[in-house]
Amino acid sequence: MRAQLPGLSLALMALLLALAANIGVGTMVSSFRLTFTGWLDQRLAPELYVTANSDRQGEKIAAWLEQRTDAVLPIRYGETVLMGQPARLYGAVDHATYRDHWPMIEQVPGVWDLVRDGRAALINEQLARRADLWPGDTVTLMPGWDMTIGGVYSDYGNTAGQARVSMQMLLKHAPNVANRQFAARADAQLVPGLIRDLRATFSLPADAVFDQSRIKTQSLAIFDKTFVVTGALNVLTLGVAAFAILTALLTLWTMRLPQVAPVWAMGLTRSALARMELMRSLLLAGLTAIIAIPLGLVLAWVLLTIVNVDAFGWKLPVYLFPLDWMRLILLSLLAGGIAAVIPARRLNRVAPSDLLRVFANER
Repeated sequence: MRAQLPGLSLALMALLLALAANIGVGTMVSSFRLTFTGWLDQRLAPELYVTANSDRQGEKIAAWLEQRTDAVLPIRYGETVLMGQPARLYGAVDHATYRDHWPMIEQVPGVWDLVRDGRAALINEQLARRADLWPGDTVTLMPGWDMTIGGVYSDYGNTAGQARVSMQMLLKHAPNVANRQFAARADAQLVPGLIRDLRATFSLPADAVFDQSRIKTQSLAIFDKTFVVTGALNVLTLGVAAFAILTALLTLWTMRLPQVAPVWAMGLTRSALARMELMRSLLLAGLTAIIAIPLGLVLAWVLLTIVNVDAFGWKLPVYLFPLDWMRLILLSLLAGGIAAVIPARRLNRVAPSDLLRVFANER
């Protein structure tokens, strides 16, 4: 093995980098998906979402929903500029849906009471990190309108800044914001009937009324489709690494005869030498995979806590997935085993005369 390492070092390094990239990128994607799924459950707590064609129709839809659902939550916002960048300013009614489900990262005690009373605003994580604004700081929402930040909430998938205040404060400073989007709380079993009645009563298109599950399904489908290429690249890098090991072992084949011939002459059979060749390759691949785990975790930490923050404006927690590591270790053993099959087969079938010729050439 020591004699083989100089010739295999480049191929093993390729395998190490491929495995570390798989672990790092895989941890990032899986952590993102786990976080994103939990975040969707919080942000999409209402069971029904409706978009009207006009403000006038929106008023009628709101009145219709108030008689048939548990709560109607208007989604109203205006365009503004926050810290020199275009952003949206949303208004929120005081309801348990926000208090119980809104995904907060940092907040002051009693933040929702402060928002309800018009004494604090919420900003998304992107704006907080970009402008270094946190609870207790002051943000200018509109010219002449400054508010204390009461909390910072996660807002994955959105690169722009965003702020939320009470609906009364929004309408006071921007009375002409559109009133066309609504979320409603209702019994999940009643939602399909509500959707049919809304479409029939107000002649709404199919994409104007949808339930919570449809949004979640579409969001997760988009997420998975976005990272399909990542899985393909992971397979490709592992394949390249396995091919590198194969070519290295084949190149070393003729150079190894002087090393194995004395062992064969001492009584070890060619089949035993072939098995040792295979085990040696498996051992090197396994050791490389074990070393790749901490390197991949460091890469995942850099991607989640540094690259993501700089590129998108949000920081994700690092989750560990030991079963994925075991899968990669098995894949690396498979790659090492496949790469060693041809050299081991050749060693098993090498002619005794070829092994004896090594001693004939000794001086």
